[in-house]
Amino acid sequence: MSYVLAAVALMALATFATRAAPFLLFAGAGERPWLRFLARYLPPAVMTVLVLYCLRDTFTSGAPGPLPALAGVVVTVAVHLARRNALLSIAAGTALHMLLLR
Repeated sequence: MSYVLAAVALMALATFATRAAPFLLFAGAGERPWLRFLARYLPPAVMTVLVLYCLRDTFTSGAPGPLPALAGVVVTVAVHLARRNALLSIAAGTALHMLLLR
């Protein structure tokens, strides 16, 4: 039992340390140019990689073809540009994708 508690305590400490590290490392340092660069370009780069990863087998897979996935992506982008609401755009694109798969 003590082994389990020690493992849970160690995991909690590691989680807390990884969450607190950015605040401790960058507190009071002012805005650095490389940090501003990362804040500007990293989120779109990560989203691009995620979209490409999700669509990697779309054109080579068999049955439904690329139409449901591409339609979902187009609707997601369109709703996001129109409403600027990430949750709504993801829900709309997912709903259309699932509807077209059925």
